[in-house]
Amino acid sequence: MPVRRKFALPLPSGVLVLGERTLLMGVLNVTPDSFSDGGRFLDPDRAAAHALEMQRAGADIIDIGGESARPGAIGVSAEEELKRVLPVLQRLKRRLHVPISIDTTKAEVAAAALKAGAQMINDTSGLRADARLAQLARRCQVPLVLMHIRGTPKTMQHLPPAKNILREVKRGLRWSVARALRAGLRRTQLLIDPGIGFGKTALQNYELLFHLDRLQALKLPILIGPSRKSFIVKVLGDMPPQDRLFGTAAAVAAAILRGAHIVRVHDVPEMAQVARIADAILRSAS
Repeated sequence: MPVRRKFALPLPSGVLVLGERTLLMGVLNVTPDSFSDGGRFLDPDRAAAHALEMQRAGADIIDIGGESARPGAIGVSAEEELKRVLPVLQRLKRRLHVPISIDTTKAEVAAAALKAGAQMINDTSGLRADARLAQLARRCQVPLVLMHIRGTPKTMQHLPPAKNILREVKRGLRWSVARALRAGLRRTQLLIDPGIGFGKTALQNYELLFHLDRLQALKLPILIGPSRKSFIVKVLGDMPPQDRLFGTAAAVAAAILRGAHIVRVHDVPEMAQVARIADAILRSAS
């Protein structure tokens, strides 16, 4: 069983210790078209209430996104993204006591969100969409998540499968990390995400979960988001995203046992229990 490395992630409000236990990143989609809960939290009051509910349930970070990255999604303007996320951030001021991550590929959106209280950036493009995100993270001294994606949300499901997905993911993440470092970021600000579901086949997603420990070669904290994704139904059969709880639990447990530091999930109370058991298994092995 791989040994999970420990890291200290500096935030404007303090330091997050990674590796002693698994941290939960609660998903908050303020979009009309996300694959799992599109439209459910488009209302700012309902979105803020859900963020507070996830905090009470054990979320260590809340990840707020105003643009869907589901397969086939068409991008929206920075103005539209901000119209969705800023009212939620404003409602959470002095009420939320865990860090907020802004899930965006646009520097304009990230800058406004950081000013409104967000403390980290989650870039699903791995700096391919907007290299200015790296410069912004450097100026604001915030962490930056670099995710691997094949193509874009609009094209990723139409690409031919990668011949060697693990090699392609490692190569892509190395490229993103190098670009961030050239922009002046410190390695202590960076996290990596293999991008489960983003242009990978179902089998490749399982392969990435099994070999997640091989990403430790990059010597950076690992974030992973298998929650409710379609690779689960390839094994369990067709079911709506909200019914993929047990499949998600199995994927989350596997990811933790293979070295994940942060798991990005929709079902925080249930995945908090999964993480505690998986962490206990890891502690027993050491």
